[in-house]
Amino acid sequence: MQSTTHGDTGVEVKSNSQSTDNVTPRATFVLQKGAQKRSLSVFPPIQTVPLQSKRSKMSDLSDEVMSDEESAEMYRNVFSEGEPEYMFEQLIDGPNVEHFDNEKECDDTNENMVDSRAARQISRGLPTVKKLTIKNFRRKNDDVADLMATGWLTLEASINAIQTKQHVATNLEQLYKVVASLCENKMARTTYDKLLDNIRKWIGRFRNELNEKCAAGGVEFMKAIENLWSDYCEQMILIRNVFLYLDRTFILENIDESPIWESSLVIFREEIILHGSVLKKLVGGILDRIAEERAGNQVDRYLLRALLRMLRTLDLYKQAFEDDFLSSTTVHYTHESMTLVRSLETVDFLLHVERRIKEENERVDLYLDEGTRTPLLTRAEKCLISDHMQEVVDNGLSLLLNDNRVSDVSRLYSLLSRVDGGVALLKTGFSSYIKKVGKSMIMDPQRDPTMVEDLMAFKDKLDVFVETCFGSSDDKMKFAQAEKDAFDYFINTRGNKPAELIAKYMDARLRSANKEASDEQLDQLMNKVITLFRFIQGKDVFEVFYKKDLAKRLLLGRSASVDAEKIMLSKLRQECGAGFTQKLEGMFRDMELSKDLGVAFRNYIQHESSLGRYDDCVECSVNVLTMGQWPAYDNIQVTLPHHLSSSLQLYEKFYDSRHTGRKLQWQPRLGQCVLKANFRRGCQKELKVSLFQAIVLLLFNDQPSWTAADIMMATKLEQKEFIRTMVSLSVAKVRVLLKTPMNKEIKDDDVFTVNTDIKEMRFRIRISEVQMKETEEEYKAVEEEVNQDRQYQIDAAIVRVMKTRKKLNHQLLISELFAQLRFPVRATDLKKRIGSLMERDYLRRCDEDPNLYQYVA
Repeated sequence: MQSTTHGDTGVEVKSNSQSTDNVTPRATFVLQKGAQKRSLSVFPPIQTVPLQSKRSKMSDLSDEVMSDEESAEMYRNVFSEGEPEYMFEQLIDGPNVEHFDNEKECDDTNENMVDSRAARQISRGLPTVKKLTIKNFRRKNDDVADLMATGWLTLEASINAIQTKQHVATNLEQLYKVVASLCENKMARTTYDKLLDNIRKWIGRFRNELNEKCAAGGVEFMKAIENLWSDYCEQMILIRNVFLYLDRTFILENIDESPIWESSLVIFREEIILHGSVLKKLVGGILDRIAEERAGNQVDRYLLRALLRMLRTLDLYKQAFEDDFLSSTTVHYTHESMTLVRSLETVDFLLHVERRIKEENERVDLYLDEGTRTPLLTRAEKCLISDHMQEVVDNGLSLLLNDNRVSDVSRLYSLLSRVDGGVALLKTGFSSYIKKVGKSMIMDPQRDPTMVEDLMAFKDKLDVFVETCFGSSDDKMKFAQAEKDAFDYFINTRGNKPAELIAKYMDARLRSANKEASDEQLDQLMNKVITLFRFIQGKDVFEVFYKKDLAKRLLLGRSASVDAEKIMLSKLRQECGAGFTQKLEGMFRDMELSKDLGVAFRNYIQHESSLGRYDDCVECSVNVLTMGQWPAYDNIQVTLPHHLSSSLQLYEKFYDSRHTGRKLQWQPRLGQCVLKANFRRGCQKELKVSLFQAIVLLLFNDQPSWTAADIMMATKLEQKEFIRTMVSLSVAKVRVLLKTPMNKEIKDDDVFTVNTDIKEMRFRIRISEVQMKETEEEYKAVEEEVNQDRQYQIDAAIVRVMKTRKKLNHQLLISELFAQLRFPVRATDLKKRIGSLMERDYLRRCDEDPNLYQYVA
């Protein structure tokens, strides 16, 4: 421990020599003045890092706090080399008044404890210990005026050296003591005024030089401003640290005065920036450089960053630059967007807008103020997106969707989601596109063969857009709902035709000829068909056509898989309820019961044959169908061969023995037969034909040739069925009969003979019937059947509602019926059914209110 004195200040130096670490030792000095103790620290020379080739601008540090390393480097460059840099705590924290008060209070407490101890010694008759008081050296009565004169000269010389970038002869500790002495001798006001006056005079010398460069403008003028500002900031940081004691004592006591740094900013703003046309030229130059950058030219972004930080530090950014910058942005993008939206394709325009938005964000990140981001992007988005989004959606969305441009639609959504009303406009355009394209598909009769496949492909394509392009889950739900509403609209614009086409499409997929699809593929196909079926309003029309096709598949054995049929029924039941598939499921139950009856009938034949009663019966399989569950067929009377007629009579006897009170009505239209044919010696074939074809072919066992009139008279076939049968036997690809003359028309005098020269190589030959196109009469019959069923459903719905409500207004009843009925219906049709029920005494009008209906129990 060593104790030294310097002047009138007692200094106690404490050092720790026991540390073994590689940390540089640090000494602590305690200065005692009066009743206050202040500590300072002596730091060893700081290790510096080599500076970059381009020195760091002080303008970048003007609104930031300098690190200790930067401050030490600055001091080392300015003040005397080789001297220790005395870093006072006051330079960082200022005078700690609270700490001084606590120490004083502690000293007073210690003195009181000593006084009380001495009193106790005296009361006990013991000698007292003499109190030793150590005081500071007495201050000499220097002349205050001489101190101001000599002290300011020293300070002014140092300030001038800093301003002229020369070496400062006096070290920082001595300068700090001079400032402290002036402040303690009540000359802080004079020192503060002299300092500001010196700064104002110094910076005012550069106005003439700037005025010359201001007239020329351009980049050189901007660089001159930036260099002057950078040097000024560097000088003021050094000067402020010299006068830090003044800044931390005088300014704290005089709240009306500004700190030295803030006052220096005011001086630079008034003497340089606001002088003449400097600010106008500067802002104009910055805006020109930004315009050049938007045009694709390279600019000095570091220079723009420094100047805009200067304006922000001088509190001139918003009032002098931001408003003009935003106005120029609006003008630029308004003109640019109006030109490009007409000259560029939609995809190119979207890419351009996306690039511009990205550039403006980068511009804020690089040199603009963060507060400018929101108004800048708002104006850019309005000019580039909001003003032209209607035109882009109307002209470009359909092209993007047609070309399956998923990424571009995603880009369009991301841009429109940035502005108000953009997503709603895109959803409207998306819905309009679906309605337009879908309606053109539905209303084109030439596309009927591929209608369902086209609709499923269209739906899959739109689903990809919804899942991929439209961002958040809420927006996806909105676009999915728009897609559903559009499908509901266009798929019912052609009446009942889509329902028929969907039913026939499923018939083609479920037939035995369609075995190339796996079970998984068929299940996916069913799900897609059910999706289209969900949009159909006339689901009862679909039921009629589907039931007719299902009956043919079951009765003719053309179903690819019973399991697939039942899976389809389960999907329909899940979609429409058990009532919708009740009759369809009853058809499957009839087929299963018929199989059981067939086994029992064969056992019955064997028993009868063993008794020698029916030896001439042919093997037959009969399907017993429940009337009302199956499609209605016309009762056709034909002349059956003797063997077949006896077999049917035997089955009737068998069925009557098992069931009483039931009557069988034969439907030969859907019957099938297998015939063995001997065309010539060594040419035997099996023919799988319909019942009508079998009746005609069996006639040729009696005689070799028949005329058309004779065949028709012998079989008693209807004209339409007779023509279909004869064409399939004589004019088809496999000709079992020969027709003379050979043409496709069937006349009464045409002669038919057996084709003994048949060339078919297959043993089993299937003779398909000619598929007759459904006529208008059949369509009308289907519509009448559907309308009849709908009338029953309407009547049931009216009775159900009125039975629950008892009394109900006409308008409320109509609303309830619209909500309950699953098919489209008009209000006039409902009114007719209400009138019909009133005639049958199900309803009546109330006496007190004619518009009120009352249920009649």
